[in-house]
Amino acid sequence: MSRSRRKFLVRSASLAAGAVGLRQSSLPAFGTAAADVPIVDTHQHLWDLNRLVLPWLDPNNADLEPLRHNFLMPEYEQHTQGLNIVKTLYMEVNVRQDQQQAEADFVLGLCEQDDNSMVGAIIGGYPHDPGFADYITPLAKNSAVKGVRTVLHDPDRPPGLCLRPKFVDNIRRLGDLGVNFDLCMRPDEVRDGAELAQKCPNTRFIVDHCGNMGVNNQDKSVRRKWQDGIRAAGDQENVFVKISGIVASATRGEWVAADLAPNINFCLDTFGDDRCVFGGDWPVCLLGASFREWVTALKEIVKDRSPEFQKKLFHDNAHHVYRIG
Repeated sequence: MSRSRRKFLVRSASLAAGAVGLRQSSLPAFGTAAADVPIVDTHQHLWDLNRLVLPWLDPNNADLEPLRHNFLMPEYEQHTQGLNIVKTLYMEVNVRQDQQQAEADFVLGLCEQDDNSMVGAIIGGYPHDPGFADYITPLAKNSAVKGVRTVLHDPDRPPGLCLRPKFVDNIRRLGDLGVNFDLCMRPDEVRDGAELAQKCPNTRFIVDHCGNMGVNNQDKSVRRKWQDGIRAAGDQENVFVKISGIVASATRGEWVAADLAPNINFCLDTFGDDRCVFGGDWPVCLLGASFREWVTALKEIVKDRSPEFQKKLFHDNAHHVYRIG
């Protein structure tokens, strides 16, 4: 988690984790069929602060206090109870670079256990680092490693970083290893991700968090660049989009599902039925809504789409995109 995304997440904060005062109109009841759709959560964060250091959990930022403790599998299962979560993929949590191996070892150990729903992991890694090849090559031999992510909107990661020659070469390496790359970047730089995908046709990419376009962002220039970037990414057959993270950018305590719908529908319509996946973004989603409220709102947004589409979004596409058995 970066400082830039932290600002994106908490700018309307004054929060109570797990209990969000949404207007009830945003939480409609659903029929049995919708409720029973199995869910693969492709964006599950966990962290044990006794093991790992998360620099972005700034102790001076009171808004982040609800996240400054351990979030482990038992808590996740409690927060998602009754939602038919059948499988999860761990998503890296932007630890200190010298702890990326420890983070990977921690979650890959969980993937080996049969007492939880985690079946794979998108691990942290820096493709712009000289030691990346030595880091990722042995890890890629583990079938639970489904992808790599580096947060591209951190302050120390300038625009265009992902298009530098070393970065591009290492992303091509991921394709050779059968490992995906998740794109988490500033909304007005998504086109860079599309260009990277064009340069690396054998690597599979996933645009996280609908391209990080905030619901309340009124900057027309940023929105235009975001739309152009999403369209450019959608034109690349090796790029997918993750419907995740967006709820945290809505005005806390006031949003309804319709507030999230324009950005989500733009992504769904651009990428189509087969290239969209669901992500919970827990526990970070607690800064804007509970996991249940986020799932309920998304189901409201897609309720008029076909049952086949909904099953692809919440379940089927994840198996293809992340090569889940």
